[in-house]
Order: sequence, then C-alpha cells, then structure tokens
Amino acid sequence: MEKLHLPILVEIDEDGRYIVSCPLFKGCHSWGETIDEAMENIKEVIEMCLEETKIDDLNTFIGFRELEVGQDAKASCD
Repeated sequence: MEKLHLPILVEIDEDGRYIVSCPLFKGCHSWGETIDEAMENIKEVIEMCLEETKIDDLNTFIGFRELEVGQDAKASCD
C-alpha cells in the first residue's frame, strides 16, 4: 500500500474546537475537541475522499503564503 503525506490545515473556531481540512480534496473538512480527535476525524474523511478520487486527480498543494492587509476599524466579517 502506497503511503501519502498530506497537508492538513488546523484552525481553532470561536468555540475552541479544532477545525481541520485537507486542501488536496474539495470539501475535506472535519473538527474535534482536541487536535488528536480532529486528526482522527479528518483521517476518516480523507479515506472516504480517496474512495471517490484518483490520486492523479488530487488538487496540487503548492504551500502557504502570507498576505498583509490593512484592517478598517469599522469593517466586519459578519
């Protein structure tokens, strides 16, 4: 069995839950109360994605970039 090394994005939401996603698959997201739980959950989601997606059809992960933007005190994301 071929082993894949996949990038996983980890964030914390406003309720303190860990949100994880794999950018190689469209819609590949999960969450957990701990990082370990979130990683186990995303592993299950990835396994389901792999059942429907050929390895050759995966998105190409390039890397992370940082972008600086100004924040207007009146602006809101809501």
